Amino acid sequence: MGSRQVARWELAGVTGPVVVIDVIRAFTTAAYAFGAGAEAIYLVGGVDEALEFKQRHAGVLAMGEDHGRRPQGFDFANSPVALSRADLRGRTLVQRTSAGTQGVVAASHATRLWAASLVCASATAAAVTAAGLGDPTYVITGCFPDAPDTSGDDDRMTAAHIEAIRLGHAPDARDVAAALLVTDEAIRTLALGDGHCHPLDIECAGRVDAFDFAMEVTRDDRGLRLAPSFPPFVSRP
Repeated sequence: MGSRQVARWELAGVTGPVVVIDVIRAFTTAAYAFGAGAEAIYLVGGVDEALEFKQRHAGVLAMGEDHGRRPQGFDFANSPVALSRADLRGRTLVQRTSAGTQGVVAASHATRLWAASLVCASATAAAVTAAGLGDPTYVITGCFPDAPDTSGDDDRMTAAHIEAIRLGHAPDARDVAAALLVTDEAIRTLALGDGHCHPLDIECAGRVDAFDFAMEVTRDDRGLRLAPSFPPFVSRP
């Protein structure tokens, strides 16, 4: 059948390998948090849910956004730059965003589930291949019901890039990075301004394969747990 791209509201009953895409910025931010030493990130759907999780579990930090802006009580905005500059060694975080974490919550029937962006593209492709479950479903979380044909271009190109790698092609990372910078979502996000978006956040999102880990979602007694994994076929430095 081949891989396919779906919106969040098309996920009911979808099984098999599922890759939830949010390049601007949720799963770019998550990757940079892991790069800064975070141990795990719990993904939730609501702002109140994130704050309750933080209160319930001592030492947890909250990151994310609501309509692009950092909610009151969150320790970090949905900013890869901010997370890259934090000392997160051994820390656990909870993340809530308007698109990316919603896609993960909606993918409740996935056999295996990954969160992805361009910074972990090759590792994600390798992880899906290694799982041996066949062609994946890519969730385009930036696609919204009120504008299904004109939103989510950044996530669509990210999914296409990961899929090309999975199929053994060698797409030009420079092309996809350049295209990302001029998407409507990039422009809109940069306009959020200081405190909600760092001027270099989109540039960080375009650093293809900045990390050699994939990010897989599993469920434990705390909820939906995101953690880095190092699939075969990706060499570690």
